[in-house]
Amino acid sequence: MVYHTIKIKKYSDVIEELTSTAEALTPGMLLKVIAGGYVQKHAASGGNVTPPMFALEDELQGRGIDDDYAASSKIQVWIPGRGDRVYALLQNGASVVAGDKLASGGDGTLIKYAGVSVKPNQIVAIAMEAVDMSGSAGVDPGGRIDVMII
Repeated sequence: MVYHTIKIKKYSDVIEELTSTAEALTPGMLLKVIAGGYVQKHAASGGNVTPPMFALEDELQGRGIDDDYAASSKIQVWIPGRGDRVYALLQNGASVVAGDKLASGGDGTLIKYAGVSVKPNQIVAIAMEAVDMSGSAGVDPGGRIDVMII
């Protein structure tokens, strides 16, 4: 199903307004806070994610999920809790089915978790639908996937 918002289901609504680094960010990207209180794409593939944070669409400016934030701008950041559902970005080339565990792809996207040893906060979410990005990004709605935070 295609959604028009990043927050599919929310039990809590923890939102921060933070400034991005010198890179454009897309709503649905997995983010992390760095020195100075800035946010950037979560850059460690398979790395710990604490807490999970996602860029929201800038609805206050009338922008949607396909409208990127400019570099060095204020970003609406959602910190979802366990059980919240996010319309996140799946890494190009990835293929998952409902129930697969997902980790950081190292570029703001999520990938199928395939590791053997689990870091304490490595698994971010569970896929709630099947999405196949292995052949073409055109197969799916912009490479987005409905995920449940664990």
